[in-house]
Amino acid sequence: MNTRIYNARLLTMDGNTDVIENGEVLIKGNTILYAGTAEGAVEYLRTVTEPVVWNRDIDANGNLVMPGFKNAHTHSGMTFLRSAADDMKLDAWLTQQIFPREALLTPDDIYIASKLAVLEYLTSGVTAVCEMYLAPDRIADAMEDSGMRCVQCGGMNNFSQSIELQREWFDKLNKKDSLNSYRLGIHAEYTTSKELLEETAALAKELKAPVYLHNSETEKEVQECKERYNGLTPTEALDEMGMFEYGGTFFHGVHVTDHDMEIMKKHNIAVVTNPASNLKLASGIAPIEKYMQNGITLGIGTDGPASNNCLDMFREMFLVTGLGKVRENDASAIDAAEVLKMAAVGGAHAIGLTDCDALAAGKKADIIMLDMHAPNMQPINNIVKNVVYSGSKSNVLLTMIDGKILYEKGEFNIGEDPEKIYHDVQAIIDRMR
Repeated sequence: MNTRIYNARLLTMDGNTDVIENGEVLIKGNTILYAGTAEGAVEYLRTVTEPVVWNRDIDANGNLVMPGFKNAHTHSGMTFLRSAADDMKLDAWLTQQIFPREALLTPDDIYIASKLAVLEYLTSGVTAVCEMYLAPDRIADAMEDSGMRCVQCGGMNNFSQSIELQREWFDKLNKKDSLNSYRLGIHAEYTTSKELLEETAALAKELKAPVYLHNSETEKEVQECKERYNGLTPTEALDEMGMFEYGGTFFHGVHVTDHDMEIMKKHNIAVVTNPASNLKLASGIAPIEKYMQNGITLGIGTDGPASNNCLDMFREMFLVTGLGKVRENDASAIDAAEVLKMAAVGGAHAIGLTDCDALAAGKKADIIMLDMHAPNMQPINNIVKNVVYSGSKSNVLLTMIDGKILYEKGEFNIGEDPEKIYHDVQAIIDRMR
């Protein structure tokens, strides 16, 4: 499938957030050939030795075309728990509601629930997710069958998964197909024994791989870790074990010290912030401004639909900047342009998708189109600010992943009727009652 998108306002995110008027994107298969001005497209096509036949020409009608958002931390299969376990403290929420219900899930349940999440990702302009949940094999199947780009990371802890399974999934899922990949991961320091942590560090060194985990989400988590490890924070304790020789990514990173940040910089550890989930569970507000000042790579995630409860990157972007301003008591903190970079570019780098971070020649065609003719996008004063401060899921006109349009003007193209997915997820809930 070769696609030409023209008459677009173009935000390439290739080094800046300048908007190109009357832009074009030329796509061959799953790869971008050209992204820039219409005049530049004409010149580019003159240099092509073999003419490209366009299967589809899309008139963007002055709407905004940009790289898709990366939901850099989520638990897709938890859609079955949406609004089923709310208004509780994190530890009680996990032990009394989440873990017992998850014990009733089958791998096929997770496959179905993950497909429901994909539908919501597409309506939110999400073109890639970083997934941590049970049954990675079936999650990979759901993502492949739906056309969603997915990086999975292990969620090993004292109760599920193992070093042997991590190795197996690392070998298998990194070879499965072009949309799926796998990273080593643990659920968190507080759910994982020292023995398993040390084994994970050894495996990371053997595979020369980064490690992904929930880290420093709550004050309680940090304090209890200090009690276990002679005053060390989770970041310090894991660093002493040699966990981050090849880097990694922290999900949440709400309660961190200056020394924690030094460790992050030393090992090139990224942080994925999850503001809505942290608000709902009263975990706190991450120090985003300080991360930015320290040059730490930042991405944005929704967390799972049981703790959020929606998978809406527009809401997350607004909360990143809004909460950051309140935390710093500074309305100039965390500029909207930086937040948009986190959502589209930083998240891609945090989860290892450096070929999906911009509209540029050779990059993957993971593209979204946002409606600039909607009332909330008018007048046109500053498009980037509009996307972050007033944009919403209703503005998403088109979501393309790997060169394939999966969502367009309210219609899904994932190979299955959404109503069937809704019905099948509801059947999971009814069975558990």
